[in-house]
Amino acid sequence: MPDELIDMTITSPPYDDLRDYNGYHFPVEKIAGSLLRKTKPGGVVIWVVADRTVDGDETLTSFRHALIFQEAGFKVHDTMIYAKNNPIPSDCGKRYRQAFEYMFCFSKGSPKTFNPITEPTKSAGTKIKAFRITERGRGNVPDEDIGRQIKSERKLSNIFYYNVGTSSSVDKVAFQHPAIFPEKLVEDQIRTWTGSGELVYDCFMGSGTTAKVAHQLGRRWLGSEVSRDYIQIAEQRLAKYLPQSVSLA
Repeated sequence: MPDELIDMTITSPPYDDLRDYNGYHFPVEKIAGSLLRKTKPGGVVIWVVADRTVDGDETLTSFRHALIFQEAGFKVHDTMIYAKNNPIPSDCGKRYRQAFEYMFCFSKGSPKTFNPITEPTKSAGTKIKAFRITERGRGNVPDEDIGRQIKSERKLSNIFYYNVGTSSSVDKVAFQHPAIFPEKLVEDQIRTWTGSGELVYDCFMGSGTTAKVAHQLGRRWLGSEVSRDYIQIAEQRLAKYLPQSVSLA
């Protein structure tokens, strides 16, 4: 792969051996350095990761990964939360149920593309007059803002909520993989950080969710996968999107 080829990577590594990924492991330091070289200036890596709890102690794998990417030369541009509307019901002992994962946005410099998802503002059209919390404590709205009308839309927060399990994809074959992305998660991130025709990569391609969503959104895609079993799942899932002559092997 040539250097500075990729506009965006979105992936979830097989962290902490939480699931059986056919026994494969990964050298995160090497991968972070490789992704830095292969990513265009202004490109981003969306890295979805969580932590395992061992003997009552969280591994903090997520934060270790963030530091490794930072040391490799990426900026930790945003730390987002992927919250699950319907997490697996389980007894977590003396802690609350685990219902989220981290979505780190690592950027190679300042992101060149940002298409924020917005939502309607309830108080749209009204004028700003209330006080607010500032870095110096509670204070008044700056004079230049007083009387300014509130916009009709605002950016979403960096906490994203998705359904998981069987409601996360219509492709039954995808669930032969132990841990698939919600398609809506991938859609939101690709729309945010890329434009039409740009190249999206998944270095742990798995069941092919990134490729499917990228294709549907008019982006080009690449994927890497070392498991023959997972390649076969992805081939079945992506067959209707690929020319008959194309193989993922």
